[in-house]
Amino acid sequence: MTNPLRIGFALTGSFCTFSRVLPVIQSLTGDGCVVTPVLSANAGSLDTRFGTAAGWRDRLSTLTGRAPIDTIAAAEPIGPKAMFDVLVVAPCTGNTLAKLAHGITDTPVTMAVKSHLRSEKPVVLAVSTNDGLAGSAANLGMLLNRRHYYFVPLRQDAPAAKPRSLVADMRLVPDTIASALEGRQLQPILLAPGDG
Repeated sequence: MTNPLRIGFALTGSFCTFSRVLPVIQSLTGDGCVVTPVLSANAGSLDTRFGTAAGWRDRLSTLTGRAPIDTIAAAEPIGPKAMFDVLVVAPCTGNTLAKLAHGITDTPVTMAVKSHLRSEKPVVLAVSTNDGLAGSAANLGMLLNRRHYYFVPLRQDAPAAKPRSLVADMRLVPDTIASALEGRQLQPILLAPGDG
């Protein structure tokens, strides 16, 4: 009998994307994966028009059976204790993308990634940012060239209304995880525009 896949699932502050991410987590847990939520400071504390922080925490805890990791101190042991086989950041904001590209470790999520990478295990990024083809483009390019980072295929989600916006197709998170565990980037990375 093989051990269940252990997935760290980190959420950052693209709150409008949370409703697309929760079904992915539900699917992963339904497939027998052990999923541990990780929350950035903003994702874990801000109430927005998309829901309250307490509401999202409750839903994540119910789906996974685990309390979210939500402090830098709690995220630091992820690597030393080899807690995860793969770490997913979904949604990954432009802010988090920039911090990862430049080695800034000042949130629970960036600490989780740094700690996880010390064992050279895969990190899956599902980008969701309005400036993906503007200010965040350079950071995206940097991480595309780094070992152990894998991207959930993405697209312009609304080219006419938001011409610089990029968002990953969250339905492809499980396939990207499977490819990343084999050391392969799921292709194509760029999808046709739409609302995926």
